[in-house]
Amino acid sequence: MKLYRFITHQDNSEFCMRITKLLNNGWKLHGNPTLTFNGKTPIAGQALVKKVKGEKFSDNIDLKEY
Repeated sequence: MKLYRFITHQDNSEFCMRITKLLNNGWKLHGNPTLTFNGKTPIAGQALVKKVKGEKFSDNIDLKEY
C-alpha cells in the first residue's frame, strides 16, 4: 500500500524538523515544496509518500502510526 501525507506549518525550524523526522521514518518527498503567505507568516507545505508492505487500504488508517 502507498501512503500519502501533506504537511503544512509555518516556515520555520519546527516544520523542517517534522519533515526530517518523517524522512528518517521511511517517508519520501513527493513533488516540490510549496510556500504561501497567510497575511502574517509564511506557510510551507510538503507532500510525502511511503510504501508499506503487507497492509491493505482502510478508511480508518491513522497516518501518524507510520
